[in-house]
Order: sequence, then structure tokens, then C-alpha cells
Amino acid sequence: MRAISTAAFAILALAAASCDNKDAPKETPTPADSTPAASTHVGHAPVGAKPGSHEDWCGGHQVPESMCTRCNASLIPAFKATGDWCKGHGLPESQCLICNPGLKIERPPKTAGK
Repeated sequence: MRAISTAAFAILALAAASCDNKDAPKETPTPADSTPAASTHVGHAPVGAKPGSHEDWCGGHQVPESMCTRCNASLIPAFKATGDWCKGHGLPESQCLICNPGLKIERPPKTAGK
């Protein structure tokens, strides 16, 4: 039984670290942690990326980095204040693919010269 508990904990720890894996499949949303995104990690927007630009993208969660509550929990109150919050899945309703399976969140195209 102890081996099963240890294995389950290890699996959960690996899943929690998947934020930086840009090739990971879309995951089931989980409540955000309180750690802001580290922009030097693979899959995160570079420091100073203009919100709404091609560079403003969280590769791990497939949403704009400037709006990724799973990487930056400090954004949650603003979404809740506007009524854009899915309590059941712990993320903005406007990003909840479980409640809105037809939802398309697309990365903006690169601008000319980049």
C-alpha cells in the first residue's frame, strides 16, 4: 500500500511540473497555484511581450500568457470580478474547454518582420 501511495505522489508531482512542457497535450484544468510564470522557461512568453501579441503565449496551457491564471494566480481576482470564472474547474470560463468544448483559443499570428 505504501508503494502505491509513493507512486501516486510521484505521478502528481510530475503532473504539477508539466506547465513548462510545451509539447504536452491539453490538460484537465486545475486551480492555479500562486507562482507567477517564469518567463525564462520553455513555453512561456518572453519578458516584456506585448499582451495580445504572438509572443504573449503560454505554450503549456494554450492561452495568452498575460491571461494565464494557471501560471499567474494574481490574475484570478480580475476574472472573478468580471464574472468570468468557472468554479468547477478553477479557471476563467472564457478558457474552460470542459464547459465550452467548442471554444477556440488561437494564438495571434506573427507580425511581419518577426
